[in-house]
Order: sequence, then C-alpha cells, then structure tokens
Amino acid sequence: MKITILGRIVDPAYTRALIKKTDLSLGDILALDRVQKRLPLSDETVRQLKRLKLIEGRKPNFHVSASIAEIANTKAAYIKTRTLDDQHYRKLVVDYLEKFGQANREDIDGFLLDKLSDALDVRQKLKKISNLLTSMRKDGLIYNAGTKAQPSWRRAKK
Repeated sequence: MKITILGRIVDPAYTRALIKKTDLSLGDILALDRVQKRLPLSDETVRQLKRLKLIEGRKPNFHVSASIAEIANTKAAYIKTRTLDDQHYRKLVVDYLEKFGQANREDIDGFLLDKLSDALDVRQKLKKISNLLTSMRKDGLIYNAGTKAQPSWRRAKK
C-alpha cells in the first residue's frame, strides 16, 4: 500500500504505526513523515510539532521525539540523531587522555566523529569538537602541550 498526497510518497509502515497508536491528525503525521525524511518544514509546522512535543532539535536538524520514536519503532534512529549532552563527550575525552596520556586533534576527531549526532554534517561535527575542546580547556580539564597548529591535548592535574 502506498499513500500519495500532493505527489509525495509517504512511508506506509511509519504512517500506519502513528495512526494505530496515536490520536494525531493526518497533518501532524504527514509533517512527522517530512521530519523523518529530513525535508523542510514551515515555521508554523515546526511550532505546532514542538508545542505537541513531537519533534526535537534545532532548525534545520529536527528529529522525532523519543515518544514518537517509540511508537514508530525507530528508537535506534532516535538515539543516533539526538544530541547527547556535552558531559558525555567530555567524559570520553577525559577517559581517552587518562588511558593514553595525550591525543592530537586527529585522534580526538577519529574517536568522536562517529559518536556525534547523525543530524550533524561533518563540518558541524568538527565545529562541535572544537567547541568541546575549548570549553574543556577553559574549565581546566585539559590543556594543549603542543602548538595551535599541532595540538597535543593532555589531562590537566586534578
């Protein structure tokens, strides 16, 4: 069975799951299908879905909320696209430095890139890592024993 509306093909399994297990309007279901497919949404639609707590994230990287992911049986995809808090990534960097003593930027990029949200592109992921390292340095958790061009991150003394 294919559901086609305005020339768009809607994911039938996703739509059936949402229709069976929720009291969402057809408009909300179609909007959630657009979120799942990473298609653009109007500002009004975004406000409506956020008010109903059906989506999370920031423009343009929206994803369905945990409750919708559970209903639609897309929990694994939800975990891959949601953003973990920075404390999680900070702990990963600290654990790495405690285990190996030091890390260059390539090392840190290598083990963090695939752990960051799939909602981010590579450029955004690299920027997030830069911001994370800067924040950790300012908080006194790590320091750069190398140069700006060739950093050598180390764990600061406790």
